[in-house]
Amino acid sequence: MINIAVLGYGVVGSGVVEVIRTNGAIIGHRIGEELNIKYVLDLRDFPYDPVKDILTHDFQDIIEDPEVKIVVEAMGGIEPAYTFVKKSLLAGKSVVTSNKALVADHGAELLSIAKEKRINFLFEASVGGGIPIIRALNSSITADEVEEIKGILNGTTNYMLTEMYYEGANYSEVLKEAQLKGYAERNPEADVEGHDACRKIAILTSLISGQQVDFDDIYTEGITKISKEDMTYAKAMGRAIKLLAVMKRSGGNIHAMVAPFLIESTHILYHVNGVFNAIFLKGNVLGDAMFYGSGAGKLPTASAVVADVVDAAKHLNVNVMSMWQSDKAKLAPYEKTSNTFFVRIKGDVNALRTHLESVFGTIEVVEVQEFDNEFGFITSEMTEGEYALAAKEFPGIIHMIRVEE
Repeated sequence: MINIAVLGYGVVGSGVVEVIRTNGAIIGHRIGEELNIKYVLDLRDFPYDPVKDILTHDFQDIIEDPEVKIVVEAMGGIEPAYTFVKKSLLAGKSVVTSNKALVADHGAELLSIAKEKRINFLFEASVGGGIPIIRALNSSITADEVEEIKGILNGTTNYMLTEMYYEGANYSEVLKEAQLKGYAERNPEADVEGHDACRKIAILTSLISGQQVDFDDIYTEGITKISKEDMTYAKAMGRAIKLLAVMKRSGGNIHAMVAPFLIESTHILYHVNGVFNAIFLKGNVLGDAMFYGSGAGKLPTASAVVADVVDAAKHLNVNVMSMWQSDKAKLAPYEKTSNTFFVRIKGDVNALRTHLESVFGTIEVVEVQEFDNEFGFITSEMTEGEYALAAKEFPGIIHMIRVEE
């Protein structure tokens, strides 16, 4: 029998308990031993839940019990999760978590402790919910140098953009709807400002580069400025707007960004709608690969957590996780990242075209009949710095969205 403890009995923690109790026989068969939840830690009481019999309010009960081999951290946030996870690893207990903030901030240190103790710190569910991208990078794609990752990594914003596109709703309407359905928090800032997706691409980039990538160093732009008018232009171009987290290598440099992009209907990410997530990956040997599935939700996330528990149980005294060093990876300056840009601007196209092309290069004009005294255009490829400098010449610019080619 392998004993585990679950820290936190909220959405993810209760999901982990549910998955293990539902599929206990299958899980035990795959491990080769019975998996037993010995403790659930929470500040609250649950008098009408079967978990009451294994509930504890004291973390010391877990850390001091030599029978507990694996700790599942499902508390969220940095503290006390970081303290509990670090103490668990130092005590020789493997740890599984879905906590992206914890992994993004302290992943290098916690992976190092796990390696030194010959145990594991696993975090599949921290990126992409139920999509097995971490495991793929850790084991299945280790023969490749990953050249590029593009992902829809936040289900809340993808749901909102899908509703805006197909229902013609504005941002405030779809945000309220997402909150009512439980897809968005009361304070949705982490999702709609892109911070959640940024932490996830930081984790993936750290794994791929083998060095620490701080999310604060990644240029991040959310969806709060996307409007009904932007969606109308997108439809006129046969494109959709998606919040993408992007990492790519170019000329020996690593570029990373989170921002809304216009995507053509032929693009592999175009049809990823609703709360689903998808990750497109390009390896220098493998070529293109796509990972798609439920990016959030109680049971998809819990499924990924329990898969890590199974992995940890099968490797109790063997460290199997790739790690990254604490020294920081050097990201290319944001201003030197190249993109193509779609720009909405006030004015008459015939009056402005010559000036626009002298600054932005050859442009592709996009006009929508229902909008008076404005039009859109797609620039030639240029760096972010070049675009910012060029845009200063045109005070009539209404909005800009990057274009994924």
